[in-house]
Amino acid sequence: LKSPPESSAAPTGRQIPIVCPGHTRPLAELQFCTIDEPTASSSDADGKETTTDTTEKRTFLVSACHDKMPMLRDAVTGDWIGTFSGHKGAVWSCRFDPGGYLAGTASGDFSVRVWDAITGRSLYTFPHKHVVKTLDWSPDSKRLATGGHEGILRVYDISRPKEDPLEFVQSTKEKVSISKCNWLDNSTVLAAGEDGTVRFWNVDETKQPTRTLSVEGGIRDMELQTLPLGKTVLTVAAGQEVNFFDMSTHEKINSYKMPIHFGAEGGASLHPSMALGAKEGGELGCDLKVYVFDFDTGKELERHKGHHGPVRCLRYHPDGKSYATGSEDGTIRIWKTDP
Repeated sequence: LKSPPESSAAPTGRQIPIVCPGHTRPLAELQFCTIDEPTASSSDADGKETTTDTTEKRTFLVSACHDKMPMLRDAVTGDWIGTFSGHKGAVWSCRFDPGGYLAGTASGDFSVRVWDAITGRSLYTFPHKHVVKTLDWSPDSKRLATGGHEGILRVYDISRPKEDPLEFVQSTKEKVSISKCNWLDNSTVLAAGEDGTVRFWNVDETKQPTRTLSVEGGIRDMELQTLPLGKTVLTVAAGQEVNFFDMSTHEKINSYKMPIHFGAEGGASLHPSMALGAKEGGELGCDLKVYVFDFDTGKELERHKGHHGPVRCLRYHPDGKSYATGSEDGTIRIWKTDP
């Protein structure tokens, strides 16, 4: 999605998305994961099976849900592939490691689990003392960061699962719940707080934040997107605004007021070619629309209906051709960027 010509109208016509049923409670988080998958073997002219070392990219869609059953789907068709079964409470976050071999889940049952992403087998369980709202894998897949209502960022070494994690308290003055966390690089974790502050932690060197960024209102969503030219942009949804920061300078690029409030849950996702997709939802009683805005101007470009409950989460596909939304109605819908 690119900046439209000046003559473009705002709301577009009705779009019929792919509907992905299966969940029975509100969705909490979505993640696309692209991996290199070995290509299938083929036969030569004599009928002999031949094998090659070639791979092809395939993208999956992972969903966290309050029904305790995070799911894996094909990102193009929406077809169900598998379910990670074992949590006893709502799952707030589910993410694959960059290689696509491990999955991590954060739950309201006061635990984080690590799974074999191929077989679905539970490998490790990391107990916490309160609800865990978020987790993320380091770029090298060696460490897992977690956070939640305790207000403590924890970092686990996956090669030493029985060792105690590193712990980073968000504030010594008051408990600050962590809503989202993201690795910026293999040493730096960004933790988004309910106090409207994003704290940068160098988990290898210090017990104090190395930097902070502030926004208005409790942070409900945070996403890091590396654009084609190499710039990394941090998207933060908080209060009634979506904010964008350049990670090379830590300066705010843009900030736009949304037609909704990110009250209970909500979020925003940046298109890979620098366009803004923001979602409706967060609180019961709000409308059920999905909004798309222009990144440069904040102008509304599209408005779609389809969900039967408030939209809770959304992410763009890495190729930018589609995006997925998750709702309180228990469904995921996959929309085309340019229908």
